[in-house]
Amino acid sequence: MYADVLKDIFKHGHTHYVFKGGRGSTKSSFIGIAIPLIIMQYSTVHAVCFRKVSNTIQNSIYSQVVWGINQLGLDSLFHIPKSYANPIVYIPTGQCIYFRGLDDPGKVKSIKPTFGYIGITWFEELDQYAGENELRTTTQSTMRGGELFWDFRSFNPPISRNNWANEYAEVAETRDNTLVVSNTYLNVPRKWLGEQFIEEAEELKEINPRAYEHEYMGVPVGTGGDVFANVADLDMTELVGIEDPYGNIIKEVPLYQTFDHIYNGIDWGFAKDPFQFVKMHFDKKHLDLYIFDEYRTMQTRNETVFNILYDEEKKIRRDELVIADSAEPKSVMDFKAYGAWIRGADKGPDSVRYGIKWLQGLRHIYIDKRRCPNVFREFVNYEYEQDKDGNFISAYPDADNHSIDATRYAMEKYANRKGN
Repeated sequence: MYADVLKDIFKHGHTHYVFKGGRGSTKSSFIGIAIPLIIMQYSTVHAVCFRKVSNTIQNSIYSQVVWGINQLGLDSLFHIPKSYANPIVYIPTGQCIYFRGLDDPGKVKSIKPTFGYIGITWFEELDQYAGENELRTTTQSTMRGGELFWDFRSFNPPISRNNWANEYAEVAETRDNTLVVSNTYLNVPRKWLGEQFIEEAEELKEINPRAYEHEYMGVPVGTGGDVFANVADLDMTELVGIEDPYGNIIKEVPLYQTFDHIYNGIDWGFAKDPFQFVKMHFDKKHLDLYIFDEYRTMQTRNETVFNILYDEEKKIRRDELVIADSAEPKSVMDFKAYGAWIRGADKGPDSVRYGIKWLQGLRHIYIDKRRCPNVFREFVNYEYEQDKDGNFISAYPDADNHSIDATRYAMEKYANRKGN
């Protein structure tokens, strides 16, 4: 499949190339190889590779391009710096491969090659951007001053069919200047992926076909009644670079350890319903919510839960505020007595509706489904209620929504009853 795509690229059959697929589809690996090859073919073309968040670049697109150069056996022809802060340079001509994050648009405008023009762009994890307008604004700044351009966009399709990236890919298939490439691990040689990868995929196919279709086949399996079309999975254990004032990486830490605007929420439960704790970071400037930790249990006493959250697993610090369901004042008082800084949520008329609408209005709700499997499952599966004829109506079911409630409580400072 990719051999034909590479031929199309060298013939410049299209300007835009959209790559979508599930785990193991090798779409990013292919782009990491294609970019150096284009650089070598066209002597005045430079490239810029983008991620939404800049401090995720080092261990993603930067490493992918370095891997591509190594696989091609071209190490001696490229100068590869230790950090993405400096471009990879094709030594014979001085062409550059830059790396930037769109969380700082100013860094995009600062890219000025000493010769030639930026002819290649790559937007990795397409669904993490704010929408097609954000990408269009970026390419208007980068893709100019030349004759030939290649624009690569790659992503794992989000579970919701209504996600903008899924809708964009469907529309893109009708455009003459765009080639949409869909691939799965089934089209990749088994030895590339390893038997362990194949076994895990086949096991998931047996025990959870719906999850298999989404994760490995890249199929948006939502029903169209999704309440939260802005949810995306994000691995927040991915190492990110901490930079000094000169843009050099001084150390690497998991993404979630860089968060500084922390909110904690609790939905009480014991016998019939689970106890659910959710921890998150809110980027108010970009209206992005990052949910990176959870704890769920059943039939567990408050004192035991408190000790697990604060002492054993250290999910909450003593100086962090926790906002919990005020419907159980005794549980709130118990946690206070144990030493927690906690208060009950300010529930008011229509607080559920306002809270959900506020969450829907965020640009993204990023959830690490490896660290928060219950939260991710609830958010992506939460659908509007249906009438007797199976039509979706504008009502929210009060079922399987414990992490959603805990999230609303934690964020009530913003998701208040006025909906502000």
